[in-house]
Amino acid sequence: MQLPQAPVLRDIVLVGGGHSHVGVLRNFGMRPMPGVQLTLVCTDPHTPYSGMLPGYVAGHYGYDEVHIDLSRLAVFAAARLICAEACGIDRADRKLLLRGRPAIAYDRLSINTGSTPRFDQVPGAAVHTVAVKPIYAFNQRWLALRERVRHQRGSITVAVVGAGAGGVELLLAMQHRLRTELLALGRDPGLVVFHLFAADSTVLPTHNPGVQRRFEAVLRARGVQVHRGATVLEVAAGRLRTAAYGWFDADEIIWITRAGGAPWLRDTGLALDADGCVRVDSCLQSVSDPLVFAVGDVASMDGRPLEKAGVFAVRMGRPLADNLRRSVADRRLRPYTPQRRWLALISTGDRYAVASRAALGFAGFWVWRWKDWIDRRFMRRFDELAPMHRGLAPRSAGAAALPLSDSESREAFSAMAMRCGGCGAKVGPGVLARALGGLRPVARDDVLIGLSASDDAAVLRVPAGKALVHSVDFFRSFIEDPYVFGQIAANHALGDLYAMGAEPQSATALATVPPGLDAKVEELLLQMMHGAIDVLNAAGCALVGGHTGEGGELALGFAVNGLVDDKLEGVLRKGGLRDGDMLILTKPVGTGTLLAAHARGAARGRWVQGALQSMLLSGRKAAGALRAHGATACTDVTGFGLLGHLLEMTRPSGVDARLHLSALPLLEGAQQCIGDGIVSSLHSANMQLRGALANGERFADDPRLALLFDPQTAGGLLAGVPAAKAQACVAMLHGMGYPQAAVIGQVLAQGAAIAPILLAV
Repeated sequence: MQLPQAPVLRDIVLVGGGHSHVGVLRNFGMRPMPGVQLTLVCTDPHTPYSGMLPGYVAGHYGYDEVHIDLSRLAVFAAARLICAEACGIDRADRKLLLRGRPAIAYDRLSINTGSTPRFDQVPGAAVHTVAVKPIYAFNQRWLALRERVRHQRGSITVAVVGAGAGGVELLLAMQHRLRTELLALGRDPGLVVFHLFAADSTVLPTHNPGVQRRFEAVLRARGVQVHRGATVLEVAAGRLRTAAYGWFDADEIIWITRAGGAPWLRDTGLALDADGCVRVDSCLQSVSDPLVFAVGDVASMDGRPLEKAGVFAVRMGRPLADNLRRSVADRRLRPYTPQRRWLALISTGDRYAVASRAALGFAGFWVWRWKDWIDRRFMRRFDELAPMHRGLAPRSAGAAALPLSDSESREAFSAMAMRCGGCGAKVGPGVLARALGGLRPVARDDVLIGLSASDDAAVLRVPAGKALVHSVDFFRSFIEDPYVFGQIAANHALGDLYAMGAEPQSATALATVPPGLDAKVEELLLQMMHGAIDVLNAAGCALVGGHTGEGGELALGFAVNGLVDDKLEGVLRKGGLRDGDMLILTKPVGTGTLLAAHARGAARGRWVQGALQSMLLSGRKAAGALRAHGATACTDVTGFGLLGHLLEMTRPSGVDARLHLSALPLLEGAQQCIGDGIVSSLHSANMQLRGALANGERFADDPRLALLFDPQTAGGLLAGVPAAKAQACVAMLHGMGYPQAAVIGQVLAQGAAIAPILLAV
């Protein structure tokens, strides 16, 4: 028996994936701190590097070149990534509030969310303008504007509000890209007209006069109309009003003015400045709460006002990481001293850039190449993440490195000691009661004794005319977010009931959690079971009990009960396929290879998030659509892969089948990962079924062939539907929220060949 790793003793929660926090993650990935768990909370798994964003808009870089993949970085740092929106802080209970899901506990909290546009003083601006932040929302509108310019025949007027370096640089990048695309289409680039609204009397007011004159000249040469002293007072649909110029019509209004802290910070009780940014001292620590840190644009340093520039956020990363380490170890913090002068490299959209540093300024195409070299070197730090060997120091060193109370020390020692088996491996009753106390299972009349009672077992009634369908599923965690893992585990278990056309009735949980401090075990259980019960309640399935024990890894499963007609009318089984049926798959495949790639840090964050969203999609509505269109047989595609589960249908049905590889719906990134040879540990066992393919050798080089053996978690339903109803069924599935549902093949009469599955393109 192996001794367990050191338990989690302290939680550092990072809110936002800004430039400082990516530095913290890299720092902890290179130097893990035993006993300390990092959790990154952000709304998107990719964060843009501000220095390259104008180059992306101008068309010099692709999306992935300018975005840091937070999912891969979190894997490198052994950190949890939670894609959720922060909406508040409960400082008394040390919890970060999240929208639509349970709050998460922290021992130290760091905020690096960037700044938020301030619309409160300009009526209509929040509704009728396009803010540059958040970047994801801006990118969607920017892509839409490009499409509009390509297809609209008349002229288009774009107004950019804000003449600082960010506004001018973004305007020139947008203009360059749109003009280039119009020229490529053989159209007049002058059809897109840009106007710049400056509240001051000059552009780039924080830079020296020489740099200002350079950009004034560039704007004149590009035909940009600059409106000086034009503070915007009001915005309406398609127009804005200034005191100096009155109303002005514009097809698109881009807003890039002074920004501040997110509105939710106002209710935290933290000391904020006039712009709503968190006031911090020289150690980057909140002046009103020593457990909270803030960096980047969302921070305001007392006694040393800093410009909202990415250079500061980047350089705050290392001192922040150092002070977070020191803080959890109760050591004296070190002050951060920002540089007095810094170099700004501002591009003009056309691979030309201007350098600005205090009174200095110079420009040229060589400056842009220099900037490009600097930016790419920075991005390589987060793209080329070599696997780290974490066994150089004993994990138990963390228990001695962190200051603990007497009770925490006893718990930590107990967690690292040899653990008991049998009932001695149960989670303590106090921890269990607190973690499950807030759960509210859906109420059902046929649950006579359930979770709310302290009896030894649940008591259920099987309604008259009904029969019980029973199934069980259990697996270890494959994702860092325990709430999402709980959701997927519950959804996966319900899949067997949906495949048979059953109405979910009850579920009993089986959970395994790693040993540790009571508070950490309680938090982990709370997150995981809240996720599970959210899914079970939505399905009308009552959680009636369960068992929770200690183990080396987090794991969760459910024994589920469902109800069907006791004469089995409407029950779908695997063995009902008929010659001529069309095979319909309701969800894309690829979760196995993507999760394997994620574990290696080889999958892009958006691929992983796409796979998670697919796994979270319930099969309940899909089952109803299949039954409504006369499905003859059905199963859910899970661990044995698409081919394995199809064979479970064709064999008892006495039929063969043809699969069309080109029709197979795939998760984004799955084909690339499988093509790179990244497969799930179960893939090789599933490959033993390749003899069932009559012509598999013809497609040996097609990566889609390997995806037939890819094990799925919470996969889609595979069903046979009469040919005359198949297209209508797929259309209904699309309308119900299964956008990749597709006809993937046909059922054939059983032939003489031993191999019953024929492949086609």
